[in-house]
Amino acid sequence: MVEQFVGTWKLTASDNFDEYMKAIGVGFATRQMGNMAKPNLVFSVTDGVISMKAQSTFKTTEISFKLNEEFDETTADDRKTKTTFTFENGKLVQKQTWDGKTTILEREIQDGKLVAKCTMDDIVAVRTYEKEA
Repeated sequence: MVEQFVGTWKLTASDNFDEYMKAIGVGFATRQMGNMAKPNLVFSVTDGVISMKAQSTFKTTEISFKLNEEFDETTADDRKTKTTFTFENGKLVQKQTWDGKTTILEREIQDGKLVAKCTMDDIVAVRTYEKEA
């Protein structure tokens, strides 16, 4: 199921990410850092618990979760969200809600690359990662 995500992924392309960060309410200074950061995503699975670590020179964050179970997440930009991950049609779908807002992050493997689609209202950012050997 989510095993295809396991490993280390390096960010190789990022489209419209600044607009997405603006849409979710990230301040100017943090957006500047976010745009410069080229994070690695590291996925692992142990006994049904999925860990996702985002590592960059700016900040490293890690969350561990089970599918279909809501948990409290503090995001890299310091939002306090209620977050749920589901696995739908080969996509790992992360739904974050806070302050009456909702954003959806869909991650899937396409042509051997991890493609993350970040959606907030009508703003969509796409970030592409390649697996490290």
